[in-house]
Amino acid sequence: MTRQLAGHLIAECLAAQGTTHVYGVPGESYLAVLDGFHRYADRIRFVTCRQEGGAAFMADAHGKLTGRPGVCFVTRGPGATNAAIGLHTAFQDSTPMVLLVGDVGSDFRDREAFQEVDFAAFFGPSTKGMAKRVERIDDARRIPEYIARAYATAMQGRPGPAVLVLPEDMLAQEVDVPPLPAVQPVTIEIGPQRLQDLRELLLKAERPFVIAGGGGWTPRAAQALERFAENWMLPVGNAFRFQDTFDNHHPLYAGDVGIAPSAQLAQRIRDSDLVIAIGPRLGEMTTSGYTLLEAPRTRQKLVHIHVGAEELGRVYFPDLAINASMDAAAPALATLAAPGVAETLPWAAWAAAAHADYLAAIAPQPLPGLDMGAPGAVDMPAIIATLQKHLPADAVLTNGAGNFASWLHRYYRYHGWSKGFKTQLAPTSGAMGYGVPAAIGASIATGRTAFTIAGDGDFLMNAQELATAVQHGGKSIIVLLNNGMYGTIRMHQERQYPTRVSGTALRNPDFCAYARAFGYQAEQVTRAADFEAALLRALAADTGTLIEIPLSPEVITTRSTLTGIRSAALQRIGVR
Repeated sequence: MTRQLAGHLIAECLAAQGTTHVYGVPGESYLAVLDGFHRYADRIRFVTCRQEGGAAFMADAHGKLTGRPGVCFVTRGPGATNAAIGLHTAFQDSTPMVLLVGDVGSDFRDREAFQEVDFAAFFGPSTKGMAKRVERIDDARRIPEYIARAYATAMQGRPGPAVLVLPEDMLAQEVDVPPLPAVQPVTIEIGPQRLQDLRELLLKAERPFVIAGGGGWTPRAAQALERFAENWMLPVGNAFRFQDTFDNHHPLYAGDVGIAPSAQLAQRIRDSDLVIAIGPRLGEMTTSGYTLLEAPRTRQKLVHIHVGAEELGRVYFPDLAINASMDAAAPALATLAAPGVAETLPWAAWAAAAHADYLAAIAPQPLPGLDMGAPGAVDMPAIIATLQKHLPADAVLTNGAGNFASWLHRYYRYHGWSKGFKTQLAPTSGAMGYGVPAAIGASIATGRTAFTIAGDGDFLMNAQELATAVQHGGKSIIVLLNNGMYGTIRMHQERQYPTRVSGTALRNPDFCAYARAFGYQAEQVTRAADFEAALLRALAADTGTLIEIPLSPEVITTRSTLTGIRSAALQRIGVR
């Protein structure tokens, strides 16, 4: 073995794990690793970002798209705390990630040295924390061991983030140890008795319903899920922001079980007598605040299939708990023999009605009381229909947090995993600023068409990463809905404190000039009729494009105007 700096060994070990891109902001605490990226530039690429939160979101996007940990590199103190938003998102989204933090030297530790943080306490591994494991490498000879364990931690069981802390002086040591082979996640199979138990529950059911989502899906697993649904004529809804798990065009698709599902879908889940949750952890958003499925004991019979044994029984006490990875669970379910022809099962009409309700829910509907001739009264369903028409089937669609995302969630129909690729990147943690860097990371890592829908508040959380896109050859298309406010919070204000607006108004820059300053193309569209030509120009462009759509504050949700929300609130409290 040739002796090399420990920082160089870090880069070599990351490459040995199959990592092709590392997203980060450089810091003096890990100069030896930056030099290692220079040495191994033919195997691994360091993507220089403009803020650690954006870098962590890019790493999260990479992990979601590839199934291997996305890697983020930051410096101590402010760098690590900035990256915490992406770490928390990866934790709640069950995304494999490895965050590496350059730290103060070992000889300075515990003196509150410059930018020193107790990372074990800050990122504290727990079911309520931000990381599955936090470790510090003090012995450079053990670097391969720690990195392999971080990758295993990120991928095994419920995927999530792992943190490695790297003292500056350790990185400058010379070592002669080799990397370990790439870690492969363990497959957890379903036993035959569990399958038989599930079959018996199905045979006794009258109104079964499947909720699919969570991490760990592959094309093979998604295709097997479709066969299982077809064999048993089961309606399938996708969990919050996992809308690409089950093909939205499939005749058994019942809709997005997310924030404010259609009244028909919500009632169907409440009325079902058997819910089979395949993959999701059944969080607050998917269960509409734990009301569609009541915790800890559901009114419906509940089968919960999850890759993390610790998740089973943590919130819900299921009638049948199955610990299995999606790539094993779904193919096993596909082998489960149904009694006779699927179309003759007693709930066949129930399943067909669920899909019909979904189609009705996504039919374009005018907002009650909205004057379509008023400035900013843009036909948003028509905008989404244009995206549906022209975005490639493998396009990656991203968003951050805000009411603007509801237009995409309600009206866009994802193909997704069963067609060979993941297409939706969205934070179940509700983190603002995710969409812009996620799309840029997706473009840099995969070369696929990357699209972002953003609000004005959400966009400016990480708009500086347009510089990263231009520098590293990323190309994203951003549709920016500008309504001059933090729309979601304004909506909640009107619901709870009608007419008392505080803190939610925004004074914005010239967004098109801003985007052009980075090297993006940009234009403003004020009518839905003009959007198609703008989108086609963006798809044909050699660089990224921002399309700004000035939107009336009245166009606040897919079902109601701001005035309608305020009027309902005033009526509720007796003010007319």
